[in-house]
Amino acid sequence: QVQLVESGGGLVQTGGSLRLSCVASTRTFSSYAMGWFRQAPGKEREFVASISWGGRSTYSTGSVKGRFTISRDNAKNTVYLQMTGLKPEDTAVYYCTAGPNIGNVNAYWGQGTQVTVSS
Repeated sequence: QVQLVESGGGLVQTGGSLRLSCVASTRTFSSYAMGWFRQAPGKEREFVASISWGGRSTYSTGSVKGRFTISRDNAKNTVYLQMTGLKPEDTAVYYCTAGPNIGNVNAYWGQGTQVTVSS
C-alpha cells in the first residue's frame, strides 16, 4: 500500500507558476513510477505527466508540454510537478499517483490539491 500526500496548490494569476509536491509513504518509493492527473469542474479526470522509477523517462500530455515538468527525488520519497505559464484552463484538482511502470501510474492515488488560475 502506498499513501500519497500532495501539497503546493493554490490561486495564481494567468502566466504564473506553481510547484506541486507529493510525498509517498513507502519504503520502496524508487520502485514505483509516479504520475500526475487532474480533474477540472465538469470534466473527466485526465492524465498530465508521468515519470519512470529512476527519473530518466517522462511523458506528458500535449496541452502541458513545454510548460509543466515532472521530476522526482527518490531520497525524499517525493515527486514534483513544476508548472509555468499557467492558463485558466489548467484550473483543476491535481492528483498524485503511483504505479508499476511509466505507462501505468494509476494504481494509487492521493487526495488531490486544488490549483486555480485566474484570468
